[in-house]
Amino acid sequence: MSSLLSDLNVADILVTASQPSTVQVAVPGWGQPKTIMKPFPSPTDWRDKWIYFLMVDRFNNPAAAPQYQWDCCADNRQGGTFEGIRHQLGYIRDLGAGAIWLTPVLKNRQSPPEGSHHGYGIMDFLTIDPRFGTTPGQAEAEFIRLIDEAHARDLYVVLDVVINHAGDIFGYDVNGQIWDSVDWNQAPRTIHWRDQNGQARSDWTALPAAASVPADAGVWPAEFQYNEWFRRQGKGGPIQGDFDTLKEFKTEFTDNYGDKPVWNLLIQAYQCVIAKYDVDAFRIDTLKHVERDCALTFCNAIREFALSIGKKNFFIFGENKSDDEAVLAEYTGRYTSDEAGRTGADASLDFPLQWRLGPVVKGLAPPTCVEDVFNLRKKVQQAKHVVSSHGEASRFFVTFLDNHDDHSRFLYPRGGGDYSRQLTLAVGCLFGLQGIPCLYYGTEQGLQGTQELYAANYDPGKHGKPEHVREALWGKANAFDKNHNLYREISKISGVREREAALRYGRQYFRQVSGNDVDFGFSKGNGGVIAFSRILNRREVLVVANTNVASEFSGWAVVDSRLHQDTSRFRVAYSNCGTAGEGIVTSGYARFYDRDNNASDGWARRLYVKLAPMEIQIITQA
Repeated sequence: MSSLLSDLNVADILVTASQPSTVQVAVPGWGQPKTIMKPFPSPTDWRDKWIYFLMVDRFNNPAAAPQYQWDCCADNRQGGTFEGIRHQLGYIRDLGAGAIWLTPVLKNRQSPPEGSHHGYGIMDFLTIDPRFGTTPGQAEAEFIRLIDEAHARDLYVVLDVVINHAGDIFGYDVNGQIWDSVDWNQAPRTIHWRDQNGQARSDWTALPAAASVPADAGVWPAEFQYNEWFRRQGKGGPIQGDFDTLKEFKTEFTDNYGDKPVWNLLIQAYQCVIAKYDVDAFRIDTLKHVERDCALTFCNAIREFALSIGKKNFFIFGENKSDDEAVLAEYTGRYTSDEAGRTGADASLDFPLQWRLGPVVKGLAPPTCVEDVFNLRKKVQQAKHVVSSHGEASRFFVTFLDNHDDHSRFLYPRGGGDYSRQLTLAVGCLFGLQGIPCLYYGTEQGLQGTQELYAANYDPGKHGKPEHVREALWGKANAFDKNHNLYREISKISGVREREAALRYGRQYFRQVSGNDVDFGFSKGNGGVIAFSRILNRREVLVVANTNVASEFSGWAVVDSRLHQDTSRFRVAYSNCGTAGEGIVTSGYARFYDRDNNASDGWARRLYVKLAPMEIQIITQA
């Protein structure tokens, strides 16, 4: 692609994208090529999909083994490729995923040290990183082939993008010494831009004319090559600052014409990415660290461009790493009370749920902690005028158990033991609760984290956090085993969600349970029972999960009294213990206890359930 956004070549790409065409895609193992539209149309509703998240460098390379031990700490590149992903698209689709989320693919610094294997240190916002190709010259063509084949298999592609910062493209001059990263300074510091070898050059306090800057030096496209476009004040401080060595844009910079050049450049660059590569969605990295006006303007402009080329439901979700629902809401959906009426990201990654669901499922926290997330969320969303209906809340959150920034995976059986049933219980809850589920690669193969976690002398209190869990999946023996127990179970859970619209769009109600068929309350102790219903129109799906690792639960769960009669029948659509069968709704007197243990008499319809330790059942109307 061009080195200048102002080049006619870039304009041609944008115009071409607005002219629909078709392409024949040959898929391995298929008799005939499949014809797909370009640009590829959006799904009608993203709640119909769930997302498989993979790190490009850590997923697969059929041509070479990982550079280092596959499950050990490795800050450098392991060698995953686009072709490695393409070879496993059938594996991902058969698991049940409807979309794949790729870590950033745009060009990072090529010079050693070889860090930024993750892709978040972008130095060229128009070029695909050549290291993801089988050969450097093939990366772009192989990326396009990957996306086309994904579309042919009815898989959408989510691309991770960065608008808060660029890579480690310059060093700081502090008293004559050059530092990759420095603490916050009240005023911009003197900087030295990096050359093609990664060296901060003392004569490059500003980049020379673009024509004399090598392609692997500085930052690209050339319009980004101004000191003023970057904050240059180090990390921390009242205005976010750098992410360690990753240099923050000064998005609020306003020129003499009242314009925002950094906003405009980022918007144009990512419009080009959509136009050229035909991706279907963006996940925006570190969104809460971006100036809110910039974030909302970016999301609006990207959405409008996608609409203009026929992608009528281009999906944007952001990383707002916070436990504060108000922070998530600040960047999500349309604030109808805002004068400008702009729409932010379509959804946020659901950190509040992740931080509670894991401990609850593992029996370390009471099930009411999960209920509290949604009760608070409803209040915040209503106050911010984000949602218009109870069921609509599902569209605003991408839910997950673990990801590439965690230091241990959900499946972390320290001290031995098989906790795969606990994992399927967690996945069942994730796919049943409101939101668009996202599964981190390798979950379906039982990845447990890096070896350092299991070292005999490892003590988190003494040794701090271990390396992020970013295993090279293809280094594992039989890494893409469709007969793996977890792969099969996740596929079954996915199938239930696909068949039951209530699990995708329905209203959500947490249910009271009883052990004696008289006293009903919410499970408030560690190792308790998670019980909730999803209701769409006149159909109810009940999810019950026993988080106790040793004791079974036999009892009753409340169901909707207006939808069912005493003769109504429910059946177990999924159990991670293989439980099958049907049950009949009964009704009668009940004593209800609220969260403060206040009792009230009433009447309820209920369903009898029996759960083994760590068993989840998804129960549907027969």
